[in-house]
Amino acid sequence: LLFSMVIFIKIIDKYLGNLLCNFLGLFSKKKEIGSVNKILIVQLWGIGETILMLPALDALSKKYPNVQIDVLATARNRDVFFNNKNINNVFSLRINPFSLIKFVIKNTKKYDLVFDMEEYLNVSAIMSFFAGKAVVGYSHGSRAKLYDYKVKYDDKQHAVQTFLDLVRESGIKYDAEKLPNLNFSKSDKNKVDRFLKGNDVKNNDFLVCAAPGAAESAKARMWPFDRYAELCDEIIAKYGAKIVFTGIPEENDLVNSIQEKMENKARTINASGQINLNQLFYLISKCKLFIGNDSGPMHVAAAQGIKTLGLFGPNTPVRFGPYGKGNIGLYKGYNCQFSPCINVHKGQVPDCLYSKFSNDYQKCMKNISVDDVLKEVERLI
Repeated sequence: LLFSMVIFIKIIDKYLGNLLCNFLGLFSKKKEIGSVNKILIVQLWGIGETILMLPALDALSKKYPNVQIDVLATARNRDVFFNNKNINNVFSLRINPFSLIKFVIKNTKKYDLVFDMEEYLNVSAIMSFFAGKAVVGYSHGSRAKLYDYKVKYDDKQHAVQTFLDLVRESGIKYDAEKLPNLNFSKSDKNKVDRFLKGNDVKNNDFLVCAAPGAAESAKARMWPFDRYAELCDEIIAKYGAKIVFTGIPEENDLVNSIQEKMENKARTINASGQINLNQLFYLISKCKLFIGNDSGPMHVAAAQGIKTLGLFGPNTPVRFGPYGKGNIGLYKGYNCQFSPCINVHKGQVPDCLYSKFSNDYQKCMKNISVDDVLKEVERLI
């Protein structure tokens, strides 16, 4: 159901949104950046992308320390901004016509400067066009007609730098070596502490977080579950680790399947569906190591300063690897003629370009062996 809704939203955005962008573009005239008292950042979708744009938010806060900075998000990603000292307000938008129209009516030309951080969505450009006196966004697609300042999306660099390029367009000089930490409440901490204690996790345990799932839009990013089972058995045997598996409720069966194939199942914990996003921020901060697919939890781990190993195939770590010194994006997709087939800025997020019934399905991820991952684990530890 969730996957069907995502597909429906993307189709509406692509065709109706494209039509609206072309129409509104007829009335768009470039506006200079004047006095800045209120800034809006638009970031509506991916948890990973939201985490990766936080250095750009830091840059704006340092450039404009006395300016009101608001964020337009959705229920999907708004918790990434929890207790962020750089933000005055987080507005949660529902992706339906009524919510969009309500936002436009309440916020038309309310902001002196708007940064549209979305790489592809048309709806974000439309919201930005109405809300901002001056708007900065990426230069590709009909959505670019609604921006006053256009930045080329450089897909040969990390997304952190690509988001920073947007704020650099406004004259800000800034770089980032690492991601800001993500916040959680005291009640989030207490719940996770109780959960870990109930699963006999002690403070001196070598706790490893494994995230075997991936967002519904591209499940082909998932490394085969039986290899996760073999990998985790090896890590437990070699390092005496305890493994905590994380994921959304729909990934509970996946984790159960991994556990059932393991010899050391007793030293594993299934946290899928047991904790919310902010609680995940704290749980991962308690771990010594993170291993997972190219997905939101991988970026959470990097933000929390945990040694992070991300597994890549349909996407490339050059763009979306775990950001920060020492973290590793393991990529062996060179065996696939299509890899990388995920190009977020072009709206290309296929499951896999090979048939599910073909031996080549997920060949880029299957090209990563358990030994490949164990070698990288040894390097990190």
